[in-house]
Amino acid sequence: MADKILFIREVADRLGRSEGQLRWMIQQGTAPKHAKIAGRICFRESEVEAFIEQAFEATEATA
Repeated sequence: MADKILFIREVADRLGRSEGQLRWMIQQGTAPKHAKIAGRICFRESEVEAFIEQAFEATEATA
């Protein structure tokens, strides 16, 4: 089964960020893996979930 494709608004909501903050993360290279398809920035749902999981793992490693 293929991953669901998410767009800026959906990913920003999942990360608890504004769309502007997510765009800034993209420019800084700190956002989940993404691609531009038909002029829109898209994310695979699995990449966003992996990004969140990595954040928890990094926090647990330093605690």
